[in-house]
Amino acid sequence: MAYAPSGALPLRDNMKTHKDDVKTTSIGLNDKDEITIKQEQDVSALIDQNKKEYNNAETKWSDQLFGNKVASIPYTAIDKLNKMGIMQGFSVLDQKRFFAWLNDPENRFFRTKPGQL
Repeated sequence: MAYAPSGALPLRDNMKTHKDDVKTTSIGLNDKDEITIKQEQDVSALIDQNKKEYNNAETKWSDQLFGNKVASIPYTAIDKLNKMGIMQGFSVLDQKRFFAWLNDPENRFFRTKPGQL
């Protein structure tokens, strides 16, 4: 099972958004009595699907407006992109930084199409 974590200690409940897509948010206290928030999401199925799409993707770029799916990103990563100021909600604020994030080899598992953005 692969997880995309971003934080702290267990304590809260699950937010179900899709039958295979559960994001868990936990709130707790660290050893300094500071509030900590931890979010994790099982992204195994998403990564498996992304690999299939990446391996079967067209090598040429489409000229159609919605013809180039390049990534599927889990909610926990979108939360991180929001904190980085790259996104606001589900809208991209800084396309250059967003493309750089997608091109980063550390985030390759979210890509569904090869090539540089």
